[in-house]
This record gives sequence, structure tokens and C-alpha cells, in this order.
Amino acid sequence: MTESREIFSGDNPFEIAQRWLSEAEKTEPNDPNAIALATVDETGMPNVRMVLLKEIEPDAFVFYTNYGSSKAKEIEHCGKASFVLHWKSLRRQVRVRGHVKRVEGPQADAYFASRSLKSRLGAWASEQSQPLETRAALVAKVAKLTLRKGPNPPRPPFWGGFRLIPTEFEFWADGEFRLHDRFRWTRESTDSDWEISRLNP
Repeated sequence: MTESREIFSGDNPFEIAQRWLSEAEKTEPNDPNAIALATVDETGMPNVRMVLLKEIEPDAFVFYTNYGSSKAKEIEHCGKASFVLHWKSLRRQVRVRGHVKRVEGPQADAYFASRSLKSRLGAWASEQSQPLETRAALVAKVAKLTLRKGPNPPRPPFWGGFRLIPTEFEFWADGEFRLHDRFRWTRESTDSDWEISRLNP
């Protein structure tokens, strides 16, 4: 078995993804957990943006955002999303597609509390994706909220997480002469078994 095949070994795609992310944390210079998150609006027009993946659960991927943002509105409308994790240092990527549900309550509260104070105040101040007159206006709003909310602001009711529950993975690793290794994991539903197939580069 070649080295490129060994990195794909395992019978659980979440464990493979976690293993690859752990390796990337040692080699990537910045944000190895950055994902390019893709959604579509009500007309079917796609959108993609970088978001930080905050947790790989046994059966899902979790990230957080403002529920008033474009990405959140599109997720709520469609109930589906996809993302790609790409690491130049490892020359690998993971693509994921699936259904999305909100993460609220104690789990979202705990993550919000773990963020820096400035980040928490920024979450309160930002009307994400809405027009902003000037940066100075946003900074002034943060200053006012600092006085109002104090040193331990609670999680805003308009801010929380999303949990993406995959129905498809694709693990990709760079190969010589562009003969890349690609393995796709698919399932009909979250109750179904995974089917694995090797893809042409």
C-alpha cells in the first residue's frame, strides 16, 4: 500500500477528516480549520465564503455565525450546504455536502463564552451582511455595547451555530503527474451505510 493510500485508511469518514485536520494543524501557517462554505439563495444563485470550522462531532461538522447573515438565511431557506477544507501544506482537501440544522442552547452558549471579549462584543455590534455607513460607526457601536454589556456579555439571540450532517464526503490527495487520489463516501440518509468509490482524477 502506498503512502497516498494509507492516508485514506479507516471505516469512518469523520475520523479520517479529523485525522487530516490534526495533521494540518501542524503544517498550515494560518487557520487550518478554515472552510469555503457554499450555499444557494432562493433563486438558486450560489454563494461561497470562508468560515472557521469549530468542531468535528461524531456525525457532523459545526460552525457559528450571525443568524441574520446571508449565509444563515440561505441555509435556513434551503436546509443544505457544502464546504471544502483545503490544505496547501498537505496537498489535500476534503469536500462535504449535507443537511444543516441550528446549534443553540448550552452548546452555542459555551462556544460563545470561549471567544475573546472583543469578538463577543463584535458579534453584538455587527448587523452581519447589512450595509454599513462607516467603519467609525461600527467602532462607536462596539464602544457603547462595551459599557452596556460589561465584561461577560451573553450570546446574542441572533447568533449561534449550524451543524452540517453529511450525506457525501470526498477525500482528495495530490498525485504525481496530476494522477490524484480521490475517494467518495455517499449515503442515502443519516441512517444508511456509507458506500465508498474511487474516482478518476
